[in-house]
Amino acid sequence: MHNNQLARALNEKAAAAYIGLSVSFLQKDRMNGVLPGRQPGPRYAKLGKRVVYLREDLDAWLDAHLVMRRP
Repeated sequence: MHNNQLARALNEKAAAAYIGLSVSFLQKDRMNGVLPGRQPGPRYAKLGKRVVYLREDLDAWLDAHLVMRRP
């Protein structure tokens, strides 16, 4: 990844803070994968042993979980 992409990549701790959930949520999601009846967590990338989350993927994941209120 080049410098522009690195600026938009967040490590696990920063990604958890960004979406307001725990690091363990992200870890468990990666370990469990997609389970029946459960929405998958945000997309992530592996750079060697390092796991990173792109801001746009976190934003898309949050947008997909918006609940629209009825008038």
